[in-house]
Amino acid sequence: MIKKIKQAGAVISRLRPFIAPYKWGFIGAVVMTVLSVAAMTSAPRIEGMITTQLAKDAAQIAGKVPGAGVQFDVIVKILAVLAVIYIIKMASQVISMFLLTNSIQSAMHDMRNAVQDKIRRLPVKYFDTHSFGDTLSRVTNDIDSVSNGLQQSFTQVISGVLTLILVLVMVFTIQPVMAWLVVLIIPVSILISVAVVRKSQKHFKAQQDSLGELNGTITELYTGYNEILLFGRQQSSQERFKEINGRLQKHALKAQFVSSMMSPLISLSVYLCIGGVAVSGTVFVIQGMLTVGNLQAFIRYIWQCNEPLSQVAQLSAQIQAAFAGMKRIFEILDEPEEIPDPKPGTRILDVRGEVSFEHVAFGYGDKPVIKDLDIHIKSGQMVAIVGPTGAGKTTIINLLLRFYDTDSGRILIDGVDIKSMKREDLRSMFGMVLQDTWLFSGTIYENIRYGRLDARKDEVIDAAKTVNVHHFIRTLPKGYDMEIDEEGSNISQGEKQLLTIARAVLKDPKILILDEATSSVDTRLEKILQEAMHKLLAGRTSFVIAHRLSTIRNSDAIMVLDHGNIVERGDHAILIREKGIYYQLYTGGLELD
Repeated sequence: MIKKIKQAGAVISRLRPFIAPYKWGFIGAVVMTVLSVAAMTSAPRIEGMITTQLAKDAAQIAGKVPGAGVQFDVIVKILAVLAVIYIIKMASQVISMFLLTNSIQSAMHDMRNAVQDKIRRLPVKYFDTHSFGDTLSRVTNDIDSVSNGLQQSFTQVISGVLTLILVLVMVFTIQPVMAWLVVLIIPVSILISVAVVRKSQKHFKAQQDSLGELNGTITELYTGYNEILLFGRQQSSQERFKEINGRLQKHALKAQFVSSMMSPLISLSVYLCIGGVAVSGTVFVIQGMLTVGNLQAFIRYIWQCNEPLSQVAQLSAQIQAAFAGMKRIFEILDEPEEIPDPKPGTRILDVRGEVSFEHVAFGYGDKPVIKDLDIHIKSGQMVAIVGPTGAGKTTIINLLLRFYDTDSGRILIDGVDIKSMKREDLRSMFGMVLQDTWLFSGTIYENIRYGRLDARKDEVIDAAKTVNVHHFIRTLPKGYDMEIDEEGSNISQGEKQLLTIARAVLKDPKILILDEATSSVDTRLEKILQEAMHKLLAGRTSFVIAHRLSTIRNSDAIMVLDHGNIVERGDHAILIREKGIYYQLYTGGLELD
């Protein structure tokens, strides 16, 4: 328990820098909460004065006391005081909620910015070792959990604890003997809450597991819907869904039923306390030791205990989720960052595109991938990189763009070590087309212009014409102004690839990287693309990682990688004559990745 408390304290201390700039908002919310609770707990005592006054007036009227009657002036004054108290309570609650919401949302805004800024500084290695969904969840779901936890629990915990304290003070000032019955409610409620939470936790976990299984099954069934129809598996798929859905129903029923018992059980303890107070209080009233109004106030105070006890108990799950979210957020904030760029950094003003790898070695952890790479690529050369799976082809590109840094050796562009350059300046010299196309939700024009945001409309069209995609765009509804949906499903994969290539053309880079750039294009489009590539690559240094070896026959140089070393180099004709690894790859003896 002590260890958990220390861990919770450590997590809260990490949250302090985000809350500190808005501390006066939090302090103001606490002050307003205290004022609201004070007003709330003073109300029953004053309400009781009305009952006492009416009972007194009724007794005098029944006893035929001369001049007896209902003293409306006194009651009106009490009602006026009550009205002021109620207004103070309502106003302080509204102000407290505004201050708290503003402070919490501002702090969460800063936290999101901090996480996003951190992600921008993380090395590519982090994203290679962490799933996209997990990272996205930290930025969205985890911060939302923290926000909801603070929003819901901050004032409720303070209000609940303060209410219990003030209620105990008030009941002890009214009748100390009966007050001990109220004191007994608190430990009983805590025991009930702990028992219910322990019993329901396993059911909630089973419910979440079943829900995850159901979501995964739905995704799988709808993704493979055509195959299900093709093989006639509709009935078995339906039975599988029903089975998992039934499990979810069973676990959800148990979880919700057990957890819902908390409030009735706490209320039962409150009812028993009220019963005991009603009996003992009546005796005290008969004996003249307690007024009717104070008995009424006493019972109202018991009811005021019920709400915070139930709320604080039910908030335990939300608070735990908030702490879990905070831990995950601070995990990503503590991740090691990229090696800082040199300042001011070397810049190449007139890029020629001459690239050299000087005895470069690199490995992912303890696994060496590139052992002793030593090559020189002249300006304007088209260099193809081929090799079997795991040979290190993509790794060379990662090192060239400084997504990873070499373990030893140097990479030079126009004689300048790339480590002496800022990453932004280095990558601005490159254009890149990947096998996995990336288009964002927007128009075709906006997607192509992403390559150079200051490009004019005519320049965007010229880029599209270069890769022979202009005619296709004109046949689309709205042409260049057609919206591409979020998943890019309203155009084909090959057409998406052509648009990304047009984007690279618009950037007009000095060095091009084509990583499986034509793998998603059919044979007809590939022929069109090859004609455009011939014009695009002219005068530029280019690295081509090709799945189809037929696309690199005209390369100036072909490098064959195997286990991190260049085992063959030369043009297509030379390597075919040597009948080595390239020959086996080309004739189908070996497989490319």
